[in-house]
Amino acid sequence: MRSSDFDILIIPGLGGSGPDHWQSRWEAKLSTARRVEQDDWRNPRLENWTARILAATVSASRPVLLIAHSLGVTAVAHAAPHLPEGVVRGAFLVAPPADSVLIEAAGPGFRPLPRGPLPFPSVLVASRNDPYASYDESEEISYAWGSRLLDAGEAGHINLDSGHGPWPEGLMSLAGFIKQL
Repeated sequence: MRSSDFDILIIPGLGGSGPDHWQSRWEAKLSTARRVEQDDWRNPRLENWTARILAATVSASRPVLLIAHSLGVTAVAHAAPHLPEGVVRGAFLVAPPADSVLIEAAGPGFRPLPRGPLPFPSVLVASRNDPYASYDESEEISYAWGSRLLDAGEAGHINLDSGHGPWPEGLMSLAGFIKQL
């Protein structure tokens, strides 16, 4: 498959993704991509975030590919059991925060991070020096979800602050994942 065969849903984390963040750049570059908007990017409520993911998935006209970052990954994991069966064909999940960080960043509503297998193929991209989750924690999450783990090396939180504006390596990894779907 190709990226144009999917409705690509971009799911940012806490604060949304600014114009120079790799998610915003990918949204502009990929013709079928659109952002799953939230009412409040700074004060997240799990039920609102998962409802928006569900609504965007249900309204898709093609198979869905999810691209989530940070708290957006957590929201996807919580939404996954409620998504229509067979609609989501894959998820590219980048830098999920650990449970210990979730309570500080998003409040108790996002905890605990679901540990059951995801009902669709997924790749989890993890950094060796992410301040919000150790590599070991990310590895444990990937195994629990049945995700293929992709080691990003020492890439921080894989966001603009860690130098990942365009993030061409990530886009190449996404393309490889799409070919397997």
